[in-house]
Amino acid sequence: MLQQIITHTPLWVWAILAFLMYRGFLASKDRELGLRAIFVIPAVMLLLSLQGIAGSFGFTEASVASWVASVLLGSVISWKSVNNTNVRVLPEKASVFYRGSWVPMALMMAIFLVKYCVNVIIAINPSLRLDTSFIAAVCLAYGLFNGLFLGKMLKVLMMFKQQSAMMVEA
Repeated sequence: MLQQIITHTPLWVWAILAFLMYRGFLASKDRELGLRAIFVIPAVMLLLSLQGIAGSFGFTEASVASWVASVLLGSVISWKSVNNTNVRVLPEKASVFYRGSWVPMALMMAIFLVKYCVNVIIAINPSLRLDTSFIAAVCLAYGLFNGLFLGKMLKVLMMFKQQSAMMVEA
């Protein structure tokens, strides 16, 4: 059965996995990113999440409420984890320095795995598309992952704005 699942997986799914692994590996190293680049992974994760919700369940009251609640929770958790030790904004270069971490890789692999497993489970048991508990659990997971990426991005943007304002005043 596992072999059938893997062989029936479209090639583009493996391309997304390769892209996410590549980005996760890059995130494990100290790096400096331009301001625009900090939007890439949160945007990709958001699109994967919303596509997963729309394709599996549609935007129902249960799916949206679960997703929004956990996005907020994940954003708060992530916001609090960002500080000058792991992120340094460089307004004079319009960039951000990140300490290397394997956390982004773990998060990207987790959302990919959840999305993949949800699709397999629904293919095996289509009635779960209508199961409110299943929908809520999946959307909570998607939202939490999105929130973790979103909170970090928003905190970095706030730090950047504050540092830029301080440079203008000086």
